[in-house]
Amino acid sequence: MISQRMEQALNAQIEMEASASFLYLSMAAWCDRKGLNGAARFMYRQSAEERSHMLRIFHYISDVDGAAATPGIRQPPHDFASIRELFEEVYAHEQKVTHAIHKLLDLCNEEDDYTTHNFLQWYITEQREEEALMRTILDKIRLIGDGPQSLYFIDKEVEAINQATAAAEADAEEEI
Repeated sequence: MISQRMEQALNAQIEMEASASFLYLSMAAWCDRKGLNGAARFMYRQSAEERSHMLRIFHYISDVDGAAATPGIRQPPHDFASIRELFEEVYAHEQKVTHAIHKLLDLCNEEDDYTTHNFLQWYITEQREEEALMRTILDKIRLIGDGPQSLYFIDKEVEAINQATAAAEADAEEEI
């Protein structure tokens, strides 16, 4: 059983993960409209991943005899100035999520909640990987440039990263 304070904090994290899922879904739609098919596939995958992060916490709360709350989500933006701005926003959002996970760990330490602390370790690793991935994409955008002629190459690079990440995830699933 978890404390009410921890339950509330985890439910707030559920809302953050759900918001990220919808933000990334909106970004995927923007990429589709711009003809950036590789980036769209990447963002659709990221959206689904954030939803799975949300559900992981949702189920955990139930497992520890808490009450998981289905969050209300505000409308995400639907327009972005450029592909670079879009990925800068993704990177900033991932940093925000990392900070929120760290705050949850602080609460675990305050409450001597070792079970939740152990559960959140997966998120620490996941956030390190997410931030590194977004930095890699931003580095590629900076190298290629984000002018109209560069969009084709950016899209190909993001699609290649998407395919490599999906293949690595499939390999990890096979090992289980």
